[in-house]
Parts: sequence; structure tokens; C-alpha cells
Amino acid sequence: MPFANLLTSFRELPESESRDAYLQFLDVAGDAALRRDGGLEHVTGSCFVFSPEFDHVLLCFHRKGQFWVQFGGHVESKDASVAEAAQREAREESGISDLVLCSPAIVDLDRHDLHAGFSCTAHWDVGFAAAADPDAEISVSDESEDVRWFPINELPVQVPAGFCARLERARSAAMSLSGTRIG
Repeated sequence: MPFANLLTSFRELPESESRDAYLQFLDVAGDAALRRDGGLEHVTGSCFVFSPEFDHVLLCFHRKGQFWVQFGGHVESKDASVAEAAQREAREESGISDLVLCSPAIVDLDRHDLHAGFSCTAHWDVGFAAAADPDAEISVSDESEDVRWFPINELPVQVPAGFCARLERARSAAMSLSGTRIG
């Protein structure tokens, strides 16, 4: 069922090179694309966590990657969808147990190659968004070295290439989903 739901979600996205590449990957890989053991490349779910005003973002310092990034990880058999996997990962990695997605709508697509510290070669990441109170208690998981709120316009230097543009696109999409306007 998660595979069929993901295909439907992708087909609802506006046409783009990224969307088409994901659909082609899913067509070739089939539902194995959702399993960590389904091949060297697979789908992951991630979650950008914003403050309710969308002026801050909660990031983790990824232990393996050694950079600040949104929360996320592999889809597990207990996850009913990639969106649910993203929400679960964000809860586990941030410590915010009642964190809820703004919407099940996809706000980011990012295929990235991985280095030797990983057992797979690429992640086809599907991003979602959530809002949380910056005063909520946070904690650091085993996969991270730190978890911290940052003003949107004052991100740390150690973010992956292209992250700032992805964050802004995800923020704009999340704001649109919530009915919030910039400015």
C-alpha cells in the first residue's frame, strides 16, 4: 500500500524533471524501492520542522554526513506511507513525540549519492514539512551529534550543497499548505 500511495502522490505533483526521474526509478525498482534491503538505491522520507511562523527551522547535525540537515531516514515495514516514515523519523531524531506533519503533501525531492560510510549508494529522498513549538523539549538521537533551532536567514555553514534552496522551496510549499503568507 505505501508504494501505491507514493505513486499517487508523485502523479499529483506538477510535472518536473525531478518528479519524472522519481517515477522512472519507481517504475524500474518497484516496491523494493521502499525497502532498505531492496537495492543500493532506495526511497527515504524526510521532514523539515519549522516554527509555527516559519521563521526558524529545527536541524540535526548528522553523525555520518557531518552536516546540518532536516530529519529523515529509511521507510520501515511498520510505516503505512513515506509521509508516516518521515514523521516517525522526525519524532525519533528530534525528541518531539507529538510532532505532526502540516500535510501529507510532498514539499521536497532530493536524490543524493552517499559516501562510503553508508551501506547504500543513493537516497531518493521525499520531503514533508511539520511545525513545532520552538520551546518544545528536544533531544539528540544516536544518529546525530546535535539538534538545534536556526533562524531561516542564519543557517549554519555546514549544510549540504543546495540545501538552502531546498529549504526555501520546502518552506514556501509548507507555508502555502498552511495558508501562511511570506512577509
